Amino acid sequence: NFTLNHVPGPIVLVGHSYGGTLITKAGTHDRVGALVYIAALAPDEDETSQQQQDKFPRTPIFEHVDVADGRVWLKPSGVPHFCGDLPEAEQKLVLATGAVPVADLFNQQVPGTAWRTKPSWYIVANNDHTVHPDLERSAAERMGATIRPVDSSHVPMLSHPDFVLDVIREAAKSLNA
Repeated sequence: NFTLNHVPGPIVLVGHSYGGTLITKAGTHDRVGALVYIAALAPDEDETSQQQQDKFPRTPIFEHVDVADGRVWLKPSGVPHFCGDLPEAEQKLVLATGAVPVADLFNQQVPGTAWRTKPSWYIVANNDHTVHPDLERSAAERMGATIRPVDSSHVPMLSHPDFVLDVIREAAKSLNA
């Protein structure tokens, strides 16, 4: 909330993957006017991100991670499932710089459900092997989001940056309408 208190509104929050869980909570702030989800989780008030994922088939990525030192590490064999539509050099960069979340992150409760009251856009990554595309479509429909599908892996902001930017601009323009 500290940062949002110091930014003039209205604000568009954008969340990718687990970041969708975060904007679902942070978006309850009064200055937030719209939300954009990118291949993201968006749990309801009574569910965790993991509970939301458990309602859908497991994606191949789960066979390509290690849990060690309290963190989830993507194995090199998982890169094609995470960002297979990127050139090989970019795939290696994603592996080298990717976040390593704490192992119980997806089981943590995050209170607040901004998509219930804020206009939302959802970029569904049709070829996602990390967050199941059926979960993405279901989440988008449940929140009443404007749905923008794209034939992408889990990282459309890298493989289709102009498309993602256009959706963010669409959300921003809606605040000025």
